Amino acid sequence: MNITFQKTHQRSFGTFPLKGETLRSAILAAVEAGYRAFDTAQMYQNEADTGAALAECGIDRDDLCITTKVGIENFTVDRFLPSVEESIRALRVERVDVLLLHWPMPGGDIRPSLELLQKARDRGLAAHIGVSNYTAQMMHEARRMIDAPLVTNQVEFHPLLDQSRLLAAASETGIPLASYCSVARGEVFKYPLFAEIGAGYCKSAAQVVLRWILQKGVTINTMSTKPENIRANFDVMDFTLSSIDMARIDAMTATGYRIVGKNLVPYAPDFD
Repeated sequence: MNITFQKTHQRSFGTFPLKGETLRSAILAAVEAGYRAFDTAQMYQNEADTGAALAECGIDRDDLCITTKVGIENFTVDRFLPSVEESIRALRVERVDVLLLHWPMPGGDIRPSLELLQKARDRGLAAHIGVSNYTAQMMHEARRMIDAPLVTNQVEFHPLLDQSRLLAAASETGIPLASYCSVARGEVFKYPLFAEIGAGYCKSAAQVVLRWILQKGVTINTMSTKPENIRANFDVMDFTLSSIDMARIDAMTATGYRIVGKNLVPYAPDFD
């Protein structure tokens, strides 16, 4: 079963960079809006706050999909599994639903961390495993290196960045993509096209962007602290963009606007 494409898990609520009461309020609003998938990471330092809010929300554990990510500082034999166990305790669960490697290991040797990831799954610490910020080549290598299926590669994905090579790799490897920075941290709102298209569907520019991502076969992660925006980000399943509008938005990927690269993360790989 590919958990990332279950209907209720196509739209995930991201928790970065929220903490404390701000995070609690946002998660409770997200639950009320209908979110059942939640994304955190060791690096975010908010797993405990996320776990507390989800424990409070009253939703049955079986209906939740909780994703966390292992930071590269824990990609060693002595630290990997203990760090995952610590994440599980912080999240107040018996196992995480999806466990990701947050980044590929600097230096290019991805096998050791992938083998540790599979070991975490084999030990019952995670129901599903995946990766994040992998290049197309890394996706192909990862598919060959371990036996367990990888359910996602979480990457920067929005209409201002051409990720066609990653989409092709997803099709070729069977490793679906999931988005972060889904509205390019607000950069998409500088372009009138999205609001113009949205007017034809009675939807906002943000909803058009998120719907475009979904129709590309990519699951979405969104974050907001405003209940009205949280609801709007979730409310993207009741319309379909036409092929003409999809093509108009596709053309925007030539903008080449990348947010997360070596300027922000020095150990980021050379992205496609």
